[in-house]
Amino acid sequence: MIKIKTRIRELRKERKLSQEELAMEVGTTRQTITSIEVEKYTASLVLSYKIAHFFDLTIEEVFDFSDVE
Repeated sequence: MIKIKTRIRELRKERKLSQEELAMEVGTTRQTITSIEVEKYTASLVLSYKIAHFFDLTIEEVFDFSDVE
């Protein structure tokens, strides 16, 4: 299983958002946001897009694909 590192926690904290608040904004659950942040779950392409779009960033600016071949 490939683990993809993210900047979600860092971006959330910069904007003083809880996991619950971010989850509501992107249409998912707090548990999903938690799992993505601790690299236990890889977000779908659609969810990745929604998260990146919420932060006004590209997917590559939020998710680190350097370990993906």
